Amino acid sequence: MAIVDNSEVEDLSDGEDNDPAVDEVIPQDVDLMDENPDFSPPGSSGDDCGEEYTPPDAAEDTDSENESQPNHPQVHRRGRKQPHVENDELDEEDHRHGELRPEPKNAGRGESWRSAPFRPNLVQFQDGDDGLKDERTGWQPLDYVEQYIDSDLMKLIADCTNAMSLGNSGRSLKTSVDEMYHFFGAAILMSCVPYPQIRIFWSNALQIPAISNTMSRDRFFKLRSHLKVVIDYDVSEDKRETDKFWKVRPFMDRILTGCRLQARPECVSIDEQMIPFTGASPFRQYVPLKPNPVGMKNFVLASVDGLVLDFEVYQGSKTLASKVQDSDGLGLGTLVIKRLSETLTAGTQVYCDRFFTTIQAVDHMLKDDIYLTGTVMKGQVKQAMNKLPDDKTLKHQGRGAISTVTRADGKLCVVKWYDNKPVVMLSTVHSEQPEDTCQRWSKKGKKYVTVTRPSIVREYNSKMGGVDMSYRMMSYYRMSMRTKKWTIRMLMHFTDLALVNSWLLYRRDNQENGTPRKSILKFLEFRMVVAQVFLSKCGVLHDGAHVAEEENENEHLPPPGKKSRVAPIPLISVRSSAAHLPEMVALKNPIRCRAQGCTGKSRVRCMTCNVHLCLQSERNCFAAFHTGQ
Repeated sequence: MAIVDNSEVEDLSDGEDNDPAVDEVIPQDVDLMDENPDFSPPGSSGDDCGEEYTPPDAAEDTDSENESQPNHPQVHRRGRKQPHVENDELDEEDHRHGELRPEPKNAGRGESWRSAPFRPNLVQFQDGDDGLKDERTGWQPLDYVEQYIDSDLMKLIADCTNAMSLGNSGRSLKTSVDEMYHFFGAAILMSCVPYPQIRIFWSNALQIPAISNTMSRDRFFKLRSHLKVVIDYDVSEDKRETDKFWKVRPFMDRILTGCRLQARPECVSIDEQMIPFTGASPFRQYVPLKPNPVGMKNFVLASVDGLVLDFEVYQGSKTLASKVQDSDGLGLGTLVIKRLSETLTAGTQVYCDRFFTTIQAVDHMLKDDIYLTGTVMKGQVKQAMNKLPDDKTLKHQGRGAISTVTRADGKLCVVKWYDNKPVVMLSTVHSEQPEDTCQRWSKKGKKYVTVTRPSIVREYNSKMGGVDMSYRMMSYYRMSMRTKKWTIRMLMHFTDLALVNSWLLYRRDNQENGTPRKSILKFLEFRMVVAQVFLSKCGVLHDGAHVAEEENENEHLPPPGKKSRVAPIPLISVRSSAAHLPEMVALKNPIRCRAQGCTGKSRVRCMTCNVHLCLQSERNCFAAFHTGQ
């Protein structure tokens, strides 16, 4: 919000400080005054030097202009140092060497622009059939949530939690699928009733029976501290190096699968959102002017009403480039758009802000018949800005002044509109026509005035707020458990995302079916219903159930005495090498077998892995352990 008066920020705000708040389900106009006017993200595009990228079919139009211009030797001038705003422009190697992603070879060539009407030749969007729409008839809230979180995912979490607890401490938590449902149900219900401390939910005065009568306080904290979605010992070292979020990857992939099941609309938006976390994490980012500036950055593709369709958690530009085909020479903004547009069909209209909008990204999307619209920095369209009137001329004409130029190939136009500050927008779909009017507050006259508005601004304001809508819904009842583990923060965030998506889809289906508005559950009611269903998976326990629970939990533990140190289970690469050269030592006294799922007694110890394993006639734990089965 620190904007100086002579800045060149694009502002699409209504200028109305006292407007009444709209309903939580209606996207608001996007306010571009929140963007830093002078900052040009160095990694946001491949042509960040300020020059433009020339498409192949526009090269001939620039030859006539270049012939009349003399050739001068290229001089390198020292420019003004860019302010450091984000630390995500560089990946790990870029941070060490201070180098940006390479620019395209043809960056810096001029383009031909002219003042002509913009008449795009668009491909008709084929509305994809929502195959699940008929199946969703009569669905309950839990059915919507199971598109993202189902029993298979809960079984994976329970198995991995037990295996990791047994491998690290020699003691299994003996958790089950029902108990995992209960844990997440309790966490969801806690977000609906925000006590200052989690322990209050089990206090005598303010306890909630649905939570305290089903799971003890110590059991809840123990499960939260040991929660796992992957067995660390089975993950190879190469996987650990290439994927920084490997500890939560199965959970994220399951949520992503549910998002990709939804039908793709004609208009979508791409934006970034933050996963708030201030502790130590593998790729923490700092993005100022955000509600939660510190955390992990997540690039999101969403519909107009806020339904998340795809996402990509940022972990470096090189990792992102490895997931995109033909990524050589592409900037970060273009890489994000190409990655999130993989599931889009021809004729889709994509809206994004100026962090992503470049001519390079526009030309790459045109190859797939996907049309881009968004605000753009003046440095990205210098040749077009030379054809447009300067800011002083538009300011002299007054609010509502509009000017448009079209690229020589007729596939792209740049619109400059003066509101209370100049706004520059780029589109392959919309232009200034048809114009309409909007109300703006005049500080000088102390009243609302009518201002002419181009079509591109109206369409952008109405279709750009999908990602912000989803993030706003998550912030209302966030599962914000205080924790030092980034893995727990990621699991809670994507659980919130699944709940928001489920409620938005539930509300849309009921509105299309003509359900009365009073009969549709609000978001808070929807979350509480899902939490109660999750809690009922275990049923309501009787008095004294906590004592029986603790007895069953400690049933397999050795008698109290001096604790013995448990050696951690080695990685799968070490275990595989030990399988070829087995060295076993017989034990005098039997010891519990360390293999997963085995309750037998072991009389053999592997010398390489230092793990006790049993050799039975019906089960060869030694071979199963070393082969990772």
